[in-house]
Amino acid sequence: MAFQTGHIGLNVTELDRSIDFYCQIFGLTLNGRTDGDGWSYARLGTSDTLVLTLWRQSSGRFATDRPGLHHLSFEAPGVPELEAVLARLRELNVPLHHDGLAAHREGGESGGVFFEDPDGTRLEIYVTKGLTAPAPHGEAPTCGFF
Repeated sequence: MAFQTGHIGLNVTELDRSIDFYCQIFGLTLNGRTDGDGWSYARLGTSDTLVLTLWRQSSGRFATDRPGLHHLSFEAPGVPELEAVLARLRELNVPLHHDGLAAHREGGESGGVFFEDPDGTRLEIYVTKGLTAPAPHGEAPTCGFF
């Protein structure tokens, strides 16, 4: 039996800020929100697909030095959409790793843009072909080193 990836659940420190970030960058819509006693969560996605749940029940920043999630990766339909995301990230002053678009490996056509959400969760939006950009780490996988 094979399983398919479902939605992603992330802990966040400020729910409204994270809702705005993910909706602006990924084009998701807020499909619902529930507030409880000391916690709240939001459901983001498209009209028919749940993509993210954001849970306000944590403090601090994403720990990159602990076992667990390394980064989240999302595939863009093509290079023009990837370039539009890069422009939006720059417009919103989101800090970028690798200073913009980067190939996954030297000479490869796949690659993307690497950045973090407001709580430090590492994110990648990529394409599988058509990208012409340098690889910051030569033959080593770019997404492994941010």
